[in-house]
Amino acid sequence: MESLHSPNRHAPNEEHHDFGFVLLPGFSLLAFSSALEPLRMANHLADRRLYTWHLVSPDGRPVRSSSGLDMAVDCAMEDGLSLDLVLVCAGVDVQDCCDRDTLAWLRRLARRRIPLGGVCTGGYVLAQAGVLDGYSCTLHWEHISSIHEALLFPAVTFTPQLFVIDRDRYTCSGGIAPLDMMLTLIGRQQGLALAEAIAEEFIHERIREVGDRQRTPLRVRLGRTHPKLEELATLMEANLQEPLSLDELARYANLSRRQVERLFQRYVGCPPLKYYMELRLVRARLLLRQTHMPITDVALACGFISPPHFTKCYHDRFGHSPSRERLRRSDREGGLVPGEERPDAPRVEEL
Repeated sequence: MESLHSPNRHAPNEEHHDFGFVLLPGFSLLAFSSALEPLRMANHLADRRLYTWHLVSPDGRPVRSSSGLDMAVDCAMEDGLSLDLVLVCAGVDVQDCCDRDTLAWLRRLARRRIPLGGVCTGGYVLAQAGVLDGYSCTLHWEHISSIHEALLFPAVTFTPQLFVIDRDRYTCSGGIAPLDMMLTLIGRQQGLALAEAIAEEFIHERIREVGDRQRTPLRVRLGRTHPKLEELATLMEANLQEPLSLDELARYANLSRRQVERLFQRYVGCPPLKYYMELRLVRARLLLRQTHMPITDVALACGFISPPHFTKCYHDRFGHSPSRERLRRSDREGGLVPGEERPDAPRVEEL
């Protein structure tokens, strides 16, 4: 699957590589920096220019990141750069970045056999352009969930891995996952010793591998937990469309109802079904924000047979209705509206 040779502790080659970073509105500054900084450090530690890079935007103008900071670029997409790898950096509201010109430009690069990649939600743009058909890829887990639910991109295989290198396609999830992908890339191009030295400079205790998964385990989110609690939480996450009853959860985990309730009360601080409801509502919010599924379909996908019950539960949790969530999505420009929280893992401490 992978287009680069196996890691080598000694530099297999020290050729110069020229990368392009395409910044799209709302791109994640953290993910972009995690992809760029390893190249800078590689040059620094090698004491020669192994890598150069160019920042690109659709029109050559500065691009506003999800944090509101504007990033100046070197050129526009159509300026005819000759690059060894082009990485698309995206973030929130990625669907709005899939304009005709950007997609057409990516297709032209693919026809020229220029390797392409996506950082954070950049893989979504590549998939929309059709240049991931027949490939395996990844992007942030929130968006993978929405893509599967909406049955988008059937010719693309989305995986929950931190990053995927499939022939000439390089994709990774958000946060600092791009750091691991770039360290892997540097290790294969310049030798593992250099990649490990970069990781040490960044206080990165290990270079995570392709097989590592994205989702933060419950034990990490809580700081302490119990194996049976993790098993129960995994069961809940796998059964959002058709929620299991408390008796079913207990039976699958070989526990009594009372044991399940005690586990959640001790480690999570709330009843198990309240935690389960939080998972379903967070999933519903992601689908409302990231897909065009009808609200009734969102309700069914998250285990709510009655739309009025879904509306009531949603309003109780988020302070507004599902239809209002759709309006808020339409009103957002370049990120979340001021004061709006980001949907994420259940806020255990507030349940």
